[in-house]
Amino acid sequence: MGLLFVALAYFAVGQAAVLRNGAQTAADAAALAAAQETRDRLWLDIEDLVGGDDLDGLEDLLDGRGPVTDQGCAEAQRFAAENSADSISCERQYRPLGYTVRVETRDTVGDTIVPGVEDDKATAEATAVVEPRCSLDLEDPKNGVIECDGEDWTIDPDDLDSLPDAADLFSVRLSD
Repeated sequence: MGLLFVALAYFAVGQAAVLRNGAQTAADAAALAAAQETRDRLWLDIEDLVGGDDLDGLEDLLDGRGPVTDQGCAEAQRFAAENSADSISCERQYRPLGYTVRVETRDTVGDTIVPGVEDDKATAEATAVVEPRCSLDLEDPKNGVIECDGEDWTIDPDDLDSLPDAADLFSVRLSD
C-alpha cells in the first residue's frame, strides 16, 4: 500500500509539473509574440519614414525608441489563448523595449490524491525584448546607410524593397 501511495503522489507531482510547464510555454510564446509585433511595427514605421521626405527620427527607431502600442499585448493574449492560457497581465517596458507577460492556465491540476488542489491552475511569467542590431550612418537628410552586423544597406527612398527585413534590424529574445 505504501508503494502505491508513493506512486500516486509522484503522479500528482507530475500532473502539476506538466501544468506548470504548459503555463511557462504559454507565457514564453505570449511574450515573444508581443515583442515580435512591436518589432514589426517598428519596421513599418522605418519603412514609412524612409519613404517620406527626410530621415529625421530614423536613428531613434533603429535604436528601438519608437511608439509602443497596445497591439503587442493583444498579440500576447492571442498566443496565450492558443496555448490554453489567459494573459492576466501584460506590461510594456521601454529600456530595453519589450513586454513582461503573466499567464494563467485554463486547465486545472485535476483529480489527485492531494485534497484541495484539483481546481488549482498554474501561472507563469516571461519577458521578451526587442534588441537593435543596426546603426545609422547618415550622409545627408535624405540618404544614408544602415549598418547591421557587418552588412550595409544604402537607404533608397525610391526602392523600399532594398531595406533590410525587420529580423535583420532587430532581434527578439526571451530575457531573464
